[in-house]
Amino acid sequence: QVQLVESGGGLVQAGDSLRLSCAASGGTFSTYTMGWFRQAPGKEREFVAGITYNGGSTFYADSVKGRFTISRDNAKNTVDLQMNKVKPEDTSVYYCAVSVRPLTVTRLPQFYAYWGQGTQVTVSS
Repeated sequence: QVQLVESGGGLVQAGDSLRLSCAASGGTFSTYTMGWFRQAPGKEREFVAGITYNGGSTFYADSVKGRFTISRDNAKNTVDLQMNKVKPEDTSVYYCAVSVRPLTVTRLPQFYAYWGQGTQVTVSS
């Protein structure tokens, strides 16, 4: 059983930076492709960024491309999301997740088997 714990959320102002971290346990982290998703009240969960098991490929939603960076440390079993130049529309609960597809990043949440509890990010204007 894989367990994921997100941290680093908070209240920031538009234009600020924030770094989210996700710590994994209970599995072989270095074999997992990972994703970050977010969900705002009344909206569907949406893909933010993904990274393959070895960090060789990364993918981003158009809305965050150029502002957010996903990275991982397989020695520490962590995957991070560096958020720069945040906007009020980035306000959401952010979740990390383990994909059932180890070699490619998918944007569809139904292909992610394990999820963290989420961390709230609020961006004020």
